[in-house]
Amino acid sequence: MAHPSILIVGAKGRMGHAIRDAAGRQGFPIAGAVDAGDDPLLFLPGAEVVIDFSHHTATGGVIEMVARAGKALVIGTTGHPGAERAQLVAQAAKIPCVWAGNFSVGVNLLNHLVREAVRALDQTVDIEVIEMHHRMKKDAPSGTADALLRILEEERGLSVSDEKHGRSGITGERTLREIGVHSLRGGDVVGDHTVVFAGSGERLELTHKASSREIFALGALRAADWLVGRAPGLYDMSHVLGIGASGRKP
Repeated sequence: MAHPSILIVGAKGRMGHAIRDAAGRQGFPIAGAVDAGDDPLLFLPGAEVVIDFSHHTATGGVIEMVARAGKALVIGTTGHPGAERAQLVAQAAKIPCVWAGNFSVGVNLLNHLVREAVRALDQTVDIEVIEMHHRMKKDAPSGTADALLRILEEERGLSVSDEKHGRSGITGERTLREIGVHSLRGGDVVGDHTVVFAGSGERLELTHKASSREIFALGALRAADWLVGRAPGLYDMSHVLGIGASGRKP
């Protein structure tokens, strides 16, 4: 089956370069590759799917552009504030859209395994989330860590207010409701994520480590393939991979 033609938004970023390289190797027709200052409307007519890895401030405009053109959209941009994200999610649900904080097949399997683990373990097990990325990453925690936190909070009946981002000073004993969150930055680390389940007498750690951005690019292209012909709606990589699609919001 032929691959859909794509328009890459955010083409000068690390992921933009990775997607363009991977698309060339995989045989995806590239209708255009744009960044800040470029006009995507010049290339949009020739694209079937838009892949956006630009900046969170641009997401709303990209969604509106794609909706007007009747195209499909893959969003990998992260860093949206909560209220802004909720509004964007509602807009994106009106078009065929895959929105994920991480397009790696392995990371999405991690999401699935974390959900299964938290369902199997009792409420006395403490949970901590640890992520590490390169020194240039601008947002924390990462979009992948944020997705893991939402899974944990959904399954435990918790909320963002139960997250403890780092600890300092006299913090007191750990409560049963809190989820520790720790963001490490340094070097050229592509992305490491670990969820720790610490119980009495045993500890379970689920970890994914990425050594190349190509895995994210290939996942985004896989999502573009999958989107062709889909009904309008908000999808994530669990739908693309068929691993316990949950209908969760991105």
